[in-house]
Amino acid sequence: MNIDRKKNIILALPKGRIMAELSVLLNKAQIEIEADFFNEKSRKLFFSTNIPYLKVIICRSFDIATLVSYGAADIGVCGLDVIAEFQYNNLTVMSDLKIGRCKFSVASKKDFDFNTTDNLVVATKYPNLTKSFFDKINKKIETIKLNGSVELAVNLNLCDIITDLVSSGKTLKDNNLEEKTQIIDVTSQLIINNNSMATNNEQVLAIIDRFSHE
Repeated sequence: MNIDRKKNIILALPKGRIMAELSVLLNKAQIEIEADFFNEKSRKLFFSTNIPYLKVIICRSFDIATLVSYGAADIGVCGLDVIAEFQYNNLTVMSDLKIGRCKFSVASKKDFDFNTTDNLVVATKYPNLTKSFFDKINKKIETIKLNGSVELAVNLNLCDIITDLVSSGKTLKDNNLEEKTQIIDVTSQLIINNNSMATNNEQVLAIIDRFSHE
């Protein structure tokens, strides 16, 4: 599908764990996306909706803030963790959608006390957010950026601790780790590209309004 960026508004939505909650939200907002969007076996990335000028793209949550900030998408749904990690200036958070609730936390082996250890090595997908937290508590750290399975890093003695999203805590428990402290609460946010708001104000606001009345 070739999308005419001059005639269409692009909404970027995430793959993964929040799909069930997101589906309920879209239904309340009366945004109907073609069936392939909900088909896990589909490899399509672009989707039509019941709103003629609104097209949907599906991508990794971690990429959505970047796509919106750089104008590849006009509106997006992504976690507060991603927004806090990148701190882009060209996007605005419009509302907290109150879905995808989890925590961004410090975790380690049960017998490890990071408060009494200096020069920590931290494995994380979020180096900026992690450094910001440890700067605030005056802890010097070295970060090792991993894109997944950070729990392995502790058990392979690659690092002292990890920072990661924690939902039920089952993944930590299964890997003999425990949550030590929470850094931020995370929920999914509705974000917009600032230039899109300036140039497509009426259409962008119409979509945002649908979410505000869900």
